[in-house]
Amino acid sequence: MAALPPKYKPNPKAPRQALPLLNPEVRAKTPEEVALGFTPEQVGVEAQRCLQCAKPTCVYACPLHIDIKRFIARLADGDSQGAHDVISEQSPFPGVCGRVCQHELFCEDACIVAKKWDPVAIGSLERFAADHARLRMKELAGTYTQPTGKKVALVGSGPASLIAAYDLVRLNYRVTIFEALHKLGGVLAYGIPNFRLPREILHEEIARLQNMGVEFVVDFIVGKTATLDELFEDGYEAVFIGTGAGLPYLMGIPGENLVGVYTANEFLTRINLMEAFKFPSAPTPVRVGRHTVIVGGGNSAMDAARWAKRMGSETTILYRRGRAELKARLEEIEHAEEEGIRFVFLAAPVALHGDEHGNLKEIECIRMELGDPDESGRRSPVPVAGSEYRMPVDTVVAAIGQAPNPTLQRVTPQLITKRGKIVIDSSGQTSMPMVYAGGDVVRGGSTVILAMKDGRAAAQSIHMALSGAPAEAAVEEVEQ
Repeated sequence: MAALPPKYKPNPKAPRQALPLLNPEVRAKTPEEVALGFTPEQVGVEAQRCLQCAKPTCVYACPLHIDIKRFIARLADGDSQGAHDVISEQSPFPGVCGRVCQHELFCEDACIVAKKWDPVAIGSLERFAADHARLRMKELAGTYTQPTGKKVALVGSGPASLIAAYDLVRLNYRVTIFEALHKLGGVLAYGIPNFRLPREILHEEIARLQNMGVEFVVDFIVGKTATLDELFEDGYEAVFIGTGAGLPYLMGIPGENLVGVYTANEFLTRINLMEAFKFPSAPTPVRVGRHTVIVGGGNSAMDAARWAKRMGSETTILYRRGRAELKARLEEIEHAEEEGIRFVFLAAPVALHGDEHGNLKEIECIRMELGDPDESGRRSPVPVAGSEYRMPVDTVVAAIGQAPNPTLQRVTPQLITKRGKIVIDSSGQTSMPMVYAGGDVVRGGSTVILAMKDGRAAAQSIHMALSGAPAEAAVEEVEQ
């Protein structure tokens, strides 16, 4: 094992550092970022909680195999730029991932320290390294060698395509990302609120790819603006489809067409991407009344509820299971509670009622109880007969999941799909030669980091197919 940095004194017994947060009363009225980030003093303590294990299980648990052990050692030595350089060997998005990756399910869950104490706060340390190296990234903007190799097209500018672009451009491929919307980032831009991921962080890390030679084309719908065959005719030798899951599920109840009813996809896109929270200085409005009900229990439900609260609405999350079954991240649930959002569990909507002008006025619900476990292992909610009741409401947002947008699949019948999701083989290739796919268009609604894992795997397969040789391993063998 490599020698520890001179300032390194492992102290896993030290309390895990609490991430400083904006005051709940303040943040419930502003789009400003909730998490303020570690102070340098906190980083000094938290970095030295790491044991610098001989066999760092956190590295293996990270879907991108970031050398967590080594970047934390750099932070412990006071070298935030060096830590950023270590992360950049595998990821160009430490500012994004340090904020939105579900570290608690991956690297932190595997942390050896957690066997006796709280796991090392790897995500917050990653964010610190990114935030304290931002100026250096701007300095490096003009120093990258531009690619000259074969052309590869990536469809969609979400996390799967972005990481694939990063890997391919470093292998000298000329990479073009085609985005259907007018702004870049995919779900990172339209799905995640500013108060969780400030837009300047996302823009700067995408700009890094642009500086490396990745070309971005917006307002371009592959399947309408051009077909996959036309991309190949234009000289692209491989295509990666990373179009995500942007088709929302509907509740399927009466009144869903009333004014004031949204899907989470539309609601969040209007606010996150179109900046409706700035209306009228921004051109896109969003209707948020005095009383808002969000239906669902995932991260999108929390995001929608917290936006509604920030826009002055008394907000309730309605969930058909109990609190223990919520699918959202624990910290997002806690933040919502701190901000004054009400939760109603074991209840589901059965109808929406409006006035004579078609405006939403009431939501009719039914009480539920938990029955036998379903396929996911969670107990299924069962309606309680005769328990219907009504609540006054001006705005309802359905955050009950989403499926892949079918635009590309419909005009490309040779792509084999299953329930709207594109089917791939073990290499990430679809039923079309040299067409690969990954992320939510393959998995259905999933996580940012797993989409990146898919994008990386596809990039390696594309390189192998185009060059005849495998890409260098995504991560070198960690010292034993």
